[in-house]
Amino acid sequence: MEHESAGNSEIGGPLGRIDRFTGQIVECVAAMLVVSEIVVLLSGVVSRYVLHKPIVWSDELASLLFIWLAMLGSAVAYHKAEHMRMTVIVSKSTPAVKSYLEAIALLTSLVFLVLLLVPAIDFAYEERLITTPALEISNAWRASALPVGLALMVVFGLARLSAHDLMHTLWMALLTIAILCLALWLAKPVLTLFGKYNLLLFFVVLVGALVFAGVPIAFAFGLATFGYIALTTRLPTFVIVGRMDEGMSHLILLAVPLFVFLGLLIEMTGMAKAMVGFLASMLGHVRGGLSYVLVGAMYLVSGISGSKAADMAAVAPVLFPEMKKRGSEEGDLVALLSVTGAQTETIPPSIVLITIGSVTGVSISALFTGGLLPGLVLGIMLCLLIRYRYRNEDLSAVKRPSAAIIGKSFLVAFPALLLPFLIRAAVVEGVATATEVSTIGIIYTIFAGIFIYREFPLKRLYTILVSTASLSGAILLIIGAATSMAWALTQSGFSAVLAEALKSVPGGAPFFLLMSAIAFIILGSVLEGIPAIVLFGPLMFPIARQIGVHEVHYAMVVILAMGIGLFSPPFGVGYYAACAISRIHPDAGIKPIGGYLVALLIGLGFVIAIPWISIGFL
Repeated sequence: MEHESAGNSEIGGPLGRIDRFTGQIVECVAAMLVVSEIVVLLSGVVSRYVLHKPIVWSDELASLLFIWLAMLGSAVAYHKAEHMRMTVIVSKSTPAVKSYLEAIALLTSLVFLVLLLVPAIDFAYEERLITTPALEISNAWRASALPVGLALMVVFGLARLSAHDLMHTLWMALLTIAILCLALWLAKPVLTLFGKYNLLLFFVVLVGALVFAGVPIAFAFGLATFGYIALTTRLPTFVIVGRMDEGMSHLILLAVPLFVFLGLLIEMTGMAKAMVGFLASMLGHVRGGLSYVLVGAMYLVSGISGSKAADMAAVAPVLFPEMKKRGSEEGDLVALLSVTGAQTETIPPSIVLITIGSVTGVSISALFTGGLLPGLVLGIMLCLLIRYRYRNEDLSAVKRPSAAIIGKSFLVAFPALLLPFLIRAAVVEGVATATEVSTIGIIYTIFAGIFIYREFPLKRLYTILVSTASLSGAILLIIGAATSMAWALTQSGFSAVLAEALKSVPGGAPFFLLMSAIAFIILGSVLEGIPAIVLFGPLMFPIARQIGVHEVHYAMVVILAMGIGLFSPPFGVGYYAACAISRIHPDAGIKPIGGYLVALLIGLGFVIAIPWISIGFL
């Protein structure tokens, strides 16, 4: 899986100039919204904790700005072709088939955007009747973000469509989509007789076909839900927009763009480099030492950024050159980088932890506390394997650093090492919520970058603000589309059927945990992490509670299982992200990653069998 491919040549002429100008304006506004969110949330913390005069409208303003950030960020991601999608089949196809599939992906996303635009306008129009309690303004100001964002994506999509390389391929794709839509419309009377079998048709067959054809995940989810609602029920399509709005409007999800921005700041200011340097001075002289450093660095950095892509981008460029000098093979490097991404999925403040808390109602603070030890258990399993693999490593040319060098590297790294503890302390002591705490980390990182590390290139600041908006928009659009799909599944009675099926299976809680782990390994590799959590979290967590599984224990099992699937070839998006960041061909890591995945599975087995690992410190 990777970012969406543009699938077209450079857009030229007046249309290209309009497209680029509009894109620059939207990027600028989205970057300003990221800054605005930081200012608003930080103001709330200061006014409440320092001045003891809470700002009553801060959360409401943050929510209003957030939906605009989500939709404009989605538009930026669409313009930059950065929406997440699976490209396993597309990348292995012949040039002609690849061009055809790219055209299918582009046209399908446009069909969804156009179909949803009118209901989104209606939704915003209806929201004008609601007045917000604190700001006392029409809720249409907030709801208008949906039609505006969709309209911008339609404009960008049409511009990309005009620049597609092969027009005959484009016409073939258009004909294919038209025939499929017509066939489904004509089959509407028959579909109403299928009952729950329509779930299989739309949410398994159609979603599977779209995802494997390379359609971005958010649009595949959204189009399948739209088709199910429009063709098999009497519900208005208006409800899809409402559910998407609900899914993207959880205030806790504000942590997503803010922690993404924090992770990029940490890399920019050199804090990640300092942490890795200290770990290397401690362990670089032992067999497999730098591999241990990689495991430890990912554990530490994950506790800061919350974004796996940011984690890997911060650690790999610092460690890999030296590891290659010491004889490590590229395949082993990318394999270990990938599995450490899976190992650290539970380390707070992981975006997955925040997402699972927002969609299931589990305490974010409890998840943050429960996530530290499971990640450590999996890290120990990886270290045991590293010790075995590097037992014969020749270190005759490696000098052991003196105590003075280690002490100096510790002093350099200390401000960076302090950040994870600062973030956790702020949440535990009630200084800030899980959403607000990222702003404290941002201010601390800016201060450390300017005054301690003397590394704060202002010319990169705008770029990382835009990148934050783009990545966040892509994630949040998936969450919105997956929320609407989960709602449709719930309304159909699917959750009740699933609950009864799982309750009737013998084996009790242990077997339920094992089956859940297997299911989420598969879901994580196919759907990508956040969509899997949003789709199935609301369905599975109530069942876990009913059979006596602690919700934090269940969350850790689910997240680790999903992470193993997410970073496992041949489908896992995390594995290909690791390959892209390390600039190593995916084929190189296929063989060495097998042993590391076995180590992770053994660690997951311990987490399943011993609930204390997840809930012992609650």
